[in-house]
Amino acid sequence: MSLTLDLAGRTVVVTGGARGVGAGISRAFLEAGADVIAVARREPDALPEGGGRKAAFVSLDVRDADAAEAFAAGLDRVDVLVNNAGGAPFLPLADGPLRTHLKIIELNLTGPMIMARTLRPLMPDGSSVVNIGSVSGVRPSPGTAAYGAAKAGLHSLTQSLAVEWAPRVRVNTLVLGMIRTELAHLHYGDEAGVEAVGRTVPMGRLGDPFEVGAACVYLASDLASYVTGSQMLLHGGGERPAFLDAATVNKEESR
Repeated sequence: MSLTLDLAGRTVVVTGGARGVGAGISRAFLEAGADVIAVARREPDALPEGGGRKAAFVSLDVRDADAAEAFAAGLDRVDVLVNNAGGAPFLPLADGPLRTHLKIIELNLTGPMIMARTLRPLMPDGSSVVNIGSVSGVRPSPGTAAYGAAKAGLHSLTQSLAVEWAPRVRVNTLVLGMIRTELAHLHYGDEAGVEAVGRTVPMGRLGDPFEVGAACVYLASDLASYVTGSQMLLHGGGERPAFLDAATVNKEESR
């Protein structure tokens, strides 16, 4: 086993790899020496760069099995697949069209399943799949119930594939907390709002997309050669339990 994060010569496919968290993941793999193919439905104005190189881009809807097959036919091999494409708007389950909730599940669960199954024949011994999960899949997710259910299913898919594909391919989930991207202000308001939300995290800030990428590089590297079927938390310490604040208020009121 090599104690290195040098991934030179390896081909990495990152879904949703051109913007937000995905761009940070692509950049980290580029910095580690890998050749990166960022796939997404729409090409960005600028592609991720790192290590003096730039990611390649392929337009692809990961929910389209036929399109995924066509994409795979153009590749020789894939050493790492990062299933990052996903997300959801705030939409309580009883609101909005049912089809919207079904599309959320398709994007966050069906898409990763399609991509993993389709690219599996191209993955040599020692390859790795990293599924980007969410704390919404391991705790209640009010307002994004379909998203949380899909991420919970993704965690289960990881564990099953880790058994089915061992020892040739390792499969892990990286469970994300709140990550700061260029769209953070849409969720948390202005800069003051983003900083206020960050202060609720034990580390005192939101995570950075490149930090997500660094964790993905670790999981794909020889340093994690015995890590499979795992859920690695990347959430800055999680969320402060609400009962602690309630207990503090109760103490103050009783004085």
